[in-house]
Amino acid sequence: MSQSIKYKLPDDNGRFGKYGGKFVPETLITPLRELEEVYNKLNDDPQFHEELNKLHKEYTGRPTPLTYAEGLTKYFDHAKIYLKREDLCHTGAHKINNALGQILLAKKLGKTRVIAETGAGQHGVAVATVCAKFGLKCLIYMGEVDIERQSLNVFRMKLLGAEIVPVTSGSKTLKDATNEAIRDWVTNVKDTHYIIGSVVGPHPYPMIVRNFQSVIGIETKEQILKAESRLPNYIVASVGGGSNSIGIFFPFINSDVKLIGVEAGGYGIDTDKHCATLTLGREGIFQGMKTYLLQNDEGQVSEVHSISAGLDYPGVGPEHSYFKDEVIADYYSVTDDEAIKGTELLSRQEGIIPALESAHAIAYLNYLMQRTTKDEIVIVNVSGRGDKDLNTIKNSLGY
Repeated sequence: MSQSIKYKLPDDNGRFGKYGGKFVPETLITPLRELEEVYNKLNDDPQFHEELNKLHKEYTGRPTPLTYAEGLTKYFDHAKIYLKREDLCHTGAHKINNALGQILLAKKLGKTRVIAETGAGQHGVAVATVCAKFGLKCLIYMGEVDIERQSLNVFRMKLLGAEIVPVTSGSKTLKDATNEAIRDWVTNVKDTHYIIGSVVGPHPYPMIVRNFQSVIGIETKEQILKAESRLPNYIVASVGGGSNSIGIFFPFINSDVKLIGVEAGGYGIDTDKHCATLTLGREGIFQGMKTYLLQNDEGQVSEVHSISAGLDYPGVGPEHSYFKDEVIADYYSVTDDEAIKGTELLSRQEGIIPALESAHAIAYLNYLMQRTTKDEIVIVNVSGRGDKDLNTIKNSLGY
């Protein structure tokens, strides 16, 4: 990728090329415009960034380490591997980065009630956490299937004082939880702020979430330059909606670093049980945005599958769709079985149990590393820790 790339997206209409935009009921146009105005004002305010940076340092635990993966490097015997350790954030994943930024926005907007959707539960936990800290009422929408497979995170949210609303429509997963959250927001927009958990939805959400998550890539760039005096050759991250990957990719897009997003291949992309949106999807309008989408010939959104609740989503952030078309990043998929093997690999080589979302990125190393040389550097974003997935992992391994 050329270092001469000029990148100032989204444009004034919230578009990343032909993707993004604002496809919502009239009721939401005014609150979205208000959100954008307040965010732009705060983004230009040094005091806002000072407050957020202080929270990250004293509450989130930033900066998170960039760990040299000696065991993993020896295992593959090719490029050096480093791990960006978002699993060490307070609440156990990168989701707290965005939740803290948006709770400050909600306070500035004068909202007293916060809603969110969650799949893996990590975004729900992060939102429940910041609502508890700042004293706002919290309501989390979660699919019935995800409630069952993420019972530990459901308990954490309840302990933090959040109300959990089970969603029983559709596939009873993240897509359906998001639909219900949007319906709630349309009805209660006066006193409610919707903290979207990924780089999805109508403008300005993809931009806001990306900017709050870019702290991952900003730190990574500083840390690898300090450790190696140069940028990496590759950065690998999992992609569902796409916030952890955009967060680490964004500060590197004007460089020659190869950016690789790894989607959930489920039972295999030759089946209809996967979430390989950027591999097999096509353009569509979904949950307020234009983006790549898994859909049938009639344009109906497909029922998708992933062993990872956080990647179990038929769409993707519109900026990722733009990245794909412009070849700013490359996208691949790995299956459920490969992700489980990735979990075992990182656990046994490094003593780090990753979230199943992150395990997809680790699993892709089996394809990438053979193409690398010993003088190259690979960074993998470990977006979350695996505590929440232990029952699923245990069952998959037959323990």
